[in-house]
Amino acid sequence: MEYDFTLNNGCQMRAKGFTCQSRQMLPVTDWLADLPENIQENDLVEVQFKNTRKGYFHNSEHLPLEKGMWVAVESNPGHDIGVVTLIGRLVERQMQKYHIDLSRYEIRQIYRIATEQDLEKRAESKAKEQATMIRARALAKDLGLQMKIGDVEYQGDGTKAIFYYIADERVDFRQLIKVYAEAFRVRIEMKQIGARQEAGRIGGTGPCGRELCCSTWLTQFKSVNTGAARLQNLSLNPQKLAGQCAKLKCCLAYELPIYEEAVKNFPDRSQVLETKDGTWYFFSSDPLKQEITYSSAPGKPANLHTLTPEQANEIISMNQHGEKPYTLGGKETAAEAVENVYDYENVVGQDDLTRFDKKRTQNITQQPRTNKTTNRYDGGRTQKETKRYDNQRNYRRDE
Repeated sequence: MEYDFTLNNGCQMRAKGFTCQSRQMLPVTDWLADLPENIQENDLVEVQFKNTRKGYFHNSEHLPLEKGMWVAVESNPGHDIGVVTLIGRLVERQMQKYHIDLSRYEIRQIYRIATEQDLEKRAESKAKEQATMIRARALAKDLGLQMKIGDVEYQGDGTKAIFYYIADERVDFRQLIKVYAEAFRVRIEMKQIGARQEAGRIGGTGPCGRELCCSTWLTQFKSVNTGAARLQNLSLNPQKLAGQCAKLKCCLAYELPIYEEAVKNFPDRSQVLETKDGTWYFFSSDPLKQEITYSSAPGKPANLHTLTPEQANEIISMNQHGEKPYTLGGKETAAEAVENVYDYENVVGQDDLTRFDKKRTQNITQQPRTNKTTNRYDGGRTQKETKRYDNQRNYRRDE
């Protein structure tokens, strides 16, 4: 049995089995879908609505629900229409993941499997969301409110609309709700979201070429600062570090624990190394290679030497006891070694951006060729001209 729920790869999602990225954001893979005892354990069902909004409901009527079905669920007021994304044992695990307290969370009921009339009503309500959002922005601007309406979501039965807005400061929208209720003739609910939540609801493609993490699988946002970029030796370019939400990219925190573990034994960057040859200053480091590069001049690449963290800590320990090694040791880098390095990858200049600006010089002056038979210069003549010239010379000689 198949449902009208197309995946990104063009195939139709079946009621049971493996699911990949779908048109719905934050898809879930039900690894226990083939186990018959999975459904019978509890009656909890996860239902997803527009974009990243999900809810958990009781299947008290014991309806034969399967993943991908559209259902009508209890709401306040009226009912809402959503698609079943998870059933059985994994629903409780999802609720634990999102830290949902069952003693405080109101679990409502599933009314029925959505009918054709329910789906048509939902499609009509969904078609009004874009126009409603544009008009809502204009009404908020007329009232002089410092806020932005990021998205509008109508309830499945069309009796309620949720306005998602972004604001830097607290907004008094009591007058705005009256204006919205009079203009749209529905029950109004205002929800404040952040810039990352807005990007997750709208969706898009990141600079990596993939869909945004916040709109596909990322549900919990962690604080990211520029220290994560410095630790990973990334360029502190705001245009490269910021995502489409104008905040630091969430992916900066993915590999951060690995780098934090790698630099545990690294000395402080402000620590200098004293030797009898001179003073050495921190220049750069590579946590994954476990290498630290020191320079003889602060902030400049002069006489660079690369050490391991153990070697650097050993010299620091000697300096603390009033001792200085003769030399820094380690392996030399930079200018001394660069002179003997040959670039075999760009020998014909194919990587030079100005290679198209260079014009080829043509050799206008034609050099005289040597006649192989007589081993003398022929004055730049062709073979035919040379033969005719020799015939004329021989004819005159005979006369």
